[in-house]
Amino acid sequence: MAGTDENAVAAADDALYVLTAVLLTPAKFPSVLGDDYPEACAALGLPPLADGYGLVLGQDGDGARWTVVIDDVSLVAVAVASWDCGMEYDLSPDERTVVAALPGWPLAVAVAAPGLPAPHDPDPESADRPALTPPDTTVWGPAQRRLGADEIALQWARWREQIDDADFPVAGGAGPADDAPGDAPDSDAEGDASTGAGAEVGATDGAGAAEEKADAGDGEAGAGAGSTGHGGVRRVLAEARAYVDTPPPLGRVRSSFAPGDARTLRADGPGWSLVARTDDIAFILLDDEPGEVLPVGRGPSLPGLLEALDKMAVRPS
Repeated sequence: MAGTDENAVAAADDALYVLTAVLLTPAKFPSVLGDDYPEACAALGLPPLADGYGLVLGQDGDGARWTVVIDDVSLVAVAVASWDCGMEYDLSPDERTVVAALPGWPLAVAVAAPGLPAPHDPDPESADRPALTPPDTTVWGPAQRRLGADEIALQWARWREQIDDADFPVAGGAGPADDAPGDAPDSDAEGDASTGAGAEVGATDGAGAAEEKADAGDGEAGAGAGSTGHGGVRRVLAEARAYVDTPPPLGRVRSSFAPGDARTLRADGPGWSLVARTDDIAFILLDDEPGEVLPVGRGPSLPGLLEALDKMAVRPS
């Protein structure tokens, strides 16, 4: 949403014309900033408080970018929900809720306040720290991999329709190999994941007219051949299973609403992201395999893993 005179809060020594806002909580945070909630907080120099924060992004009277951190999480949650529904909402936090005013923006914002100079970093003399900048998503890496997983979670039906359940082999026994990616008609003979081209992985984060978009590489959901499975997939499933016995940092496993009685699961780890529906399959993205999306069939052991992860996952309040 575009900033207005009525939609302003104090930032540094000037008013902030609000452009957008996002939540930074254990259950919902900009995943582009990190694999878990503490990592996302650290990217902003904030302690990982249990209740989280609201991040208000806007411009001051000179057009400089500022991120105002507030502790009124419910206010930002209502604003974001209203904007997502196409409704107007005057986000005007009380100055007493302001935790910090950070120069710059940690996320890319596609709009600017009308009547102000183009968005730019504040004068270094007006800030006590370097300006925040969005993570680099021009090349494949952790930030782009997480944005790709965000896109799959948002567009589940689009990605799911690319996978034919008949492509998954029926494997016996238990263990990671049983949930290996299914055979694609044109998969190779070595059992490595193969990926087609054409489907774009993107991501959108933010509210109202402000958008953060990143291209997470071209690629369709790929599939591997044979019951030996894909080495990267086996590693991810093993590490995800380890989360059940040894809980990872807060927010590394999150559970959110899905149609019916299902839940959408999101798990991240060193070099990987997993997106799944508790009643369906999973998709895995790896830092080591740019642009590739690896589907994982349910098999005999994936359902139990997803159920266990859902029980220990952080959920929106």
